Amino acid sequence: MKLNENRKQAVSIRLGSSDIRKVKRLAERLGVRDSDVIRFAIKWTLNRVAPLCDPEIRGPSLVPMFVETGTEVIRHFELDAVRLEAIINEGVADDRAVAHDDVALLALAGSQQPYALLRLRPTGTVAGAGPSTGSIEALRQYLYDKYVYGRAEHVAHAARDAARDEEREDDLPAESLNGQGSLVALISG
Repeated sequence: MKLNENRKQAVSIRLGSSDIRKVKRLAERLGVRDSDVIRFAIKWTLNRVAPLCDPEIRGPSLVPMFVETGTEVIRHFELDAVRLEAIINEGVADDRAVAHDDVALLALAGSQQPYALLRLRPTGTVAGAGPSTGSIEALRQYLYDKYVYGRAEHVAHAARDAARDEEREDDLPAESLNGQGSLVALISG
């Protein structure tokens, strides 16, 4: 490492007047300088998004960061599902990639939580809950179960549940199906 890389540099940033007032109030209340508050905010933010600074962390390994801090990151940088998928799955083998629908859920949760919950409801994860903290927790739990705690276990459960649903469909009269051999519309409708 070069000597110059360890030295601090002055950086100019533009802040709105309300942000400057908040920084000054916080600094005064804590008994520190304005610059200390700004450095703290930068370090705190960089720690929260640290996995994005490591190019080796990709795919399912990025899911926890986006679940925990994604709403702020997605809103601030106006990330849509396409851009978010490129960030998460770039350079990841198809069998390890985060599913497109799950990336879309993350993007919706970051920008429009009620729509994300409506989209999650057909999977049976939210089970009729309305837009609330508990429902957002269901989205969080769904993504953690699938990508953090046991991707293979979640996939096996999903396959077993699908097979069980097909067996049930065979036992139902034809008029109870939605015409496509699926119970999703019947259950959620």
